[in-house]
Amino acid sequence: MFGGGQVKYDRALTVFSPEGRLFQVEYALEAVRRGTLAVAVKTEDCVCLAAQIKIPSKLIDADSIDKLFQVDEHIGVAISGLHADSRTLINYARVQAQSFRLTYDEPVRLNMLVKTLADIKQQYTQFGGIRPFGCALFFIAIDPSGPQIYTTSPSGIYRAFKAYALGSGEATARDYLKENYKEGLTFEETVKLTLNALKESINEEATKNNTRFAYIKSEDKKFHMCSKDEVEQFLNSAKDSTKVLDKDSTKVLDKDSTKALDKDSTKE
Repeated sequence: MFGGGQVKYDRALTVFSPEGRLFQVEYALEAVRRGTLAVAVKTEDCVCLAAQIKIPSKLIDADSIDKLFQVDEHIGVAISGLHADSRTLINYARVQAQSFRLTYDEPVRLNMLVKTLADIKQQYTQFGGIRPFGCALFFIAIDPSGPQIYTTSPSGIYRAFKAYALGSGEATARDYLKENYKEGLTFEETVKLTLNALKESINEEATKNNTRFAYIKSEDKKFHMCSKDEVEQFLNSAKDSTKVLDKDSTKVLDKDSTKALDKDSTKE
């Protein structure tokens, strides 16, 4: 994607290449892929969101690095890509959510809010003298339509998912979710699936200092940002469940190998 063939077509946002590509938009998508990982999973009763933060220096206060944000009482968002671009869009989303609540006296539906943001992102791919937003927003909510997960990309595309991952390591996390996601998960199982997908896809150990976690339950439909202690408890429970699975798989393998040995001895 970054070879010499596209040089004359990537200097202006509004110029298409002969293949029909907008290279400036593709560069913005690359900024998203190089951002830290975020994972979300929803079930009938809840939706969970986990994110990794990178601490580039031991001199930085890790608590000052934000990856998850609250937009409204029932909506949360994770960011991937450029934080400054994300902050601008999140502030706009907060204003729109409050404006909707004041006008109609009810919480905004997530699909309406996401479409508004996606329209703005698309406009920044169409005019000269500006650049695309170098970020993707990863929304969770519980509204009258039930638990929701939506993403918006720098190109202006938005999609709804049952489970998804964005950022560096997203391919590994998506594969893990495809293999392990199923309908009817409990809240505890959803938490463990979300955190295990994150842990399997990052190149460092997940701890309470480099992991952020939030969830919404259908009981109260309120976005809850977890404290470090809560994150540590969830990580430990996810670790314990992994150990149990490993033990069970070891037992199955032992049984299978024993049966194979018995067959071989019978043949002899």
